[in-house]
Amino acid sequence: MNQSVISITRRGAERARAGHLWIYRSDVRDAGRAAGGSVVRVRDERGRFVAHALYSDRSEIALRLLTHREEEIDREWWRRRLREALARRAGADAEADAYRLVYSEGDLLPSLIVDRYADVLVVQTLSQGTEAAKEMLTALLVEETGARSVVERNDVRVRVLEGLPMSAGVLYGEPPATLEVVQHGVRFEVSPLGGQKTGAFLDQRENHLAARRYARGRALDCFTFNGGFALSVASACENVLGLDVSAEAVSAARRNAELNGASNVEFREANVFDALRAMEDAGERFETIVLDPPAFAKNRASVPAAARGYKEINLRALKLLEPGGVLITCTCSYHMSEQMFLDVIAEAASDACRRVQLVERRTQSRDHPVLVGVPETLYLKCVVARVIE
Repeated sequence: MNQSVISITRRGAERARAGHLWIYRSDVRDAGRAAGGSVVRVRDERGRFVAHALYSDRSEIALRLLTHREEEIDREWWRRRLREALARRAGADAEADAYRLVYSEGDLLPSLIVDRYADVLVVQTLSQGTEAAKEMLTALLVEETGARSVVERNDVRVRVLEGLPMSAGVLYGEPPATLEVVQHGVRFEVSPLGGQKTGAFLDQRENHLAARRYARGRALDCFTFNGGFALSVASACENVLGLDVSAEAVSAARRNAELNGASNVEFREANVFDALRAMEDAGERFETIVLDPPAFAKNRASVPAAARGYKEINLRALKLLEPGGVLITCTCSYHMSEQMFLDVIAEAASDACRRVQLVERRTQSRDHPVLVGVPETLYLKCVVARVIE
């Protein structure tokens, strides 16, 4: 198949050869007649082959690199890449039947997300290139997994940057309105075409299990969403209170509590910032607190404001913990580095006049692999800390 050729700058070529999979528009010297969404050959200023890539004529990320090898990017190439990603998840179904099958750049399939919920697959095609290949990718996924249905959750704003419409719908089969999945023994109700992200927050799956190891006594789960942390620690705690500002999320969490027969778990609709201050004023205390807020830093410019938000909730949580109590605190903001997050926790501990030990530093689940050379694939930071006085 004839491919258009795109020439990039020396800086772009060096970036690619260092392992990154993105070339920005500012490093494209000549795009020729390449069509948005097509697979193109990329060469450097001296005419040397750099990679095959997906091209976008709208996004600032103009090129998403597929391979540095001289090989044909045909249907069987995509099948091999999908099989490799699936093979890396071998054994995951023994722990859960809901997990990420394909993690875009982390699996060398840039801009493609595939999540498994039992026998339903949820797909996101986040660039012009994977959108153009969506029909073929859907067919390959069905062939390789035997899924009974595939739905798309392309109702995310990143697609606007690609000049693509936001949409959600069925790509194959007849998905149920809701289905039940199990993660480490905890049952959850999922709506593939509803709720946030692709139906649930799969990146915290292993952190839910870690939290269970440390949890005890009276527990508080802030920003609970569907009750993931709350229900995961319930068996280790006397009682658990989950808070979320979304009435829809609280209703979903309550249904999940009923599914699990978790009679020691309560969920309330509340603004977490206000609730933490009110609990402190009331003299309440907990042995375990989980903070899993949404991303406060959406871009680099918002990091200072985000840091203030993270400090506020961590400060309040540390004041509410009994001596010996455990804080499981998270940030899913890529722009908030681990060191910045640790600094925020240290400042919060100082202001709260508490001595705090770092027990564990964790990240996203293994089904969200971090690709060396692409720092954007590492976004979730989870810290387990203990108040010792």
